[in-house]
Amino acid sequence: MDKKTKMLICAAAAQWFINMIALVVQSRKRKRREAITYAPIDERDRMRREYFDNKVWKNDTTCVNMLRLRRAPFFQFCQLFRDRNLLKDTIHMSIEQQVAMFLHTVGHNVRNRVIGGNFGRSGEVVSRYFKKVLHAIGELRDELIRKPSLGTQKKIEGNHRWDPYFKDCVGVIDGTHVRASVTPDMEAAFRGRKKYTTQNVMAAVDFELRFTYVLAGWEGTSHDAVVLRDALGRENGLRVPQGKFYLVDAGYGAKPGFLPTFRGMRYHLNEWGNNPVQNEKELFNLRHSSLRTTVERAFGSLKRRFKILDDATPFFLYPTQVDIVVACCIIQNWVLNDGIDEYIIPEDEWVANITHASSSTGQAQEHAYMANLGKDLLIKYGKTDKTI
Repeated sequence: MDKKTKMLICAAAAQWFINMIALVVQSRKRKRREAITYAPIDERDRMRREYFDNKVWKNDTTCVNMLRLRRAPFFQFCQLFRDRNLLKDTIHMSIEQQVAMFLHTVGHNVRNRVIGGNFGRSGEVVSRYFKKVLHAIGELRDELIRKPSLGTQKKIEGNHRWDPYFKDCVGVIDGTHVRASVTPDMEAAFRGRKKYTTQNVMAAVDFELRFTYVLAGWEGTSHDAVVLRDALGRENGLRVPQGKFYLVDAGYGAKPGFLPTFRGMRYHLNEWGNNPVQNEKELFNLRHSSLRTTVERAFGSLKRRFKILDDATPFFLYPTQVDIVVACCIIQNWVLNDGIDEYIIPEDEWVANITHASSSTGQAQEHAYMANLGKDLLIKYGKTDKTI
């Protein structure tokens, strides 16, 4: 054996010895560590299912409290996502669990770590599925936020207070402010009538409380007339059916298809008390106000159901905040397919004093007042027929 071969053998032996020492050291280190045990995956899934079943399957009361809607519309909603292939079940999370996490977030305005703790998920998983569900709901916008019916609205038809004077009214348009979180350089534009930053949300609502158009995302300082102009100018924006009109407040101005109130006259219901109307313009404002409570109820019910819209400080990026507003309106319309529930504010809470002002004014006098309004109404919303 030559000298070179001996040196190679010695080097190999030394390397083997070093490797063995390293293995022994690593082994001793592992023994000194505390043992970390993980539950089997199926056990974690079982616990997640139990939580879901207790909060959703148990009864309508717990489902409404947790998710803001009853079991039937909830599971039908999930099945719609499944049928349209908008969401997919995974090995560890069903579509029902994905949607439940989203609804609990917007219904209670809680952060990812709270949802993760409740549903047994990591914050990253909660965030990822929130975005997926938000996108899926947005895909239903054209289907669930539909144009208004062209027939006379049920609320108006046959009611002597409104029919035939408002028989061509298809809904009410108004705006509401939803708290917004924006970068410091944008705050001035978003801080309007409120002390905090808001986005100006304009919506059209029919008399069944359904949203027929929603435009979210405008700065809180934006004037209502500017927002309406933008809605009308968009390619798929707000459209007024031929021969129909919307009720609006004075801030939107009088123009074809939009009927505001008479300025300088009593309007808001709390201004009337038991005082009778004095002329046709006051009576018109009273009738206008009694119909316009519809949009106030719609916004109030929306914020009552989804606390993320009710004066809550947002924790999402602004584009997501805008999408959340639209998604909540879509869900609200879906819920109404199942009827009125706990979160829809009863009409009598809003219109309890509507009849007080006119109760002391004879019905014949009221009809005479309204009959005299024809010319004024034609000027305001630009109708060409004489049906009013």
